Amino acid sequence: MHGTSERLLRLLSLLQARRDWPGADLASRLDVDVRTVRRDVERLRSLGYPVHATPGVAGGYRLGAGAALPPLLLDDDEAVAVAVGLRTAANGTVSGIEETSLRALAKLEQVLPARLRPRVGALHAATLSLGGGGPVIDAEVLTAIAAACRDHERLRFGYGDAQGADTSRSVEPLRLVHTGRRWYLVAFDLDRQDWRTFRVDRIDGVPAASFRFTPRELPADDLAAYVSRSISTAPYSHQFVVRVSAPAAVLAQRVPPTVATVEEIDEHSCRVRTGSNNLDVVPFYLAQWGYDFVVEEAPPGLVERLRLVADRLARAVG
Repeated sequence: MHGTSERLLRLLSLLQARRDWPGADLASRLDVDVRTVRRDVERLRSLGYPVHATPGVAGGYRLGAGAALPPLLLDDDEAVAVAVGLRTAANGTVSGIEETSLRALAKLEQVLPARLRPRVGALHAATLSLGGGGPVIDAEVLTAIAAACRDHERLRFGYGDAQGADTSRSVEPLRLVHTGRRWYLVAFDLDRQDWRTFRVDRIDGVPAASFRFTPRELPADDLAAYVSRSISTAPYSHQFVVRVSAPAAVLAQRVPPTVATVEEIDEHSCRVRTGSNNLDVVPFYLAQWGYDFVVEEAPPGLVERLRLVADRLARAVG
């Protein structure tokens, strides 16, 4: 019986780690035959775990949603991450989950092993959230979008664009991205037949999911860099590129990814792509970085403004 119980826990852990499992793969991981896996699945069902089976040669098993939430198996790192996340949720950018987070945290800390409590306590004590960093998003909206990304389901929603116009969008969602201040959705816009980055706080209501789709080729190998370019340069009416005499890692500490993209050229220099709606502030913005730079690409009027400011400062110091 001890062996069976241990095997059931291992089976449950596998089902929670991946969405779909062929029966043969589970049997191989558990070092048993497929018939034993079938019996163990029935035992899990009797304990309240909704394990769905797909018939056929390529059939398998999936842990589905049931009427009640069954116990979850978390490793040490997962348990610490959940505990810290729940503690900070009340000060985050997702609304409607403050009280729920506290209730869930109380349940988790009740069963948290003693060896993990110092790690959770240290992280919480050393972390301070000021709040108010960006627009607050309804948790139901994020949950609906995340589920559609996971299940490859199309979404339809109303969206207020950068010019303030109300539009209707039908998209194939790819990924949610959080910059620390705002939430963004990367998706393929079916009406415009191109990839787009949407601010979630501009989505009107809870998006409606429809039928499933086959995932497309990613818009970029580095999705984080793609989002950074989308939100740091595309929204501006004036865009420019400068080569800076500073290591990329050093400059990236001064320039957040929501403002510009920093690309390494060599160990001593980098290329920065950014933009602005007002060219008059650009000279002072570039000067505050504290490094020499060369303008590689510029909109009309930027170079003249740089020269004007440089001459004025030169005259000021005689």
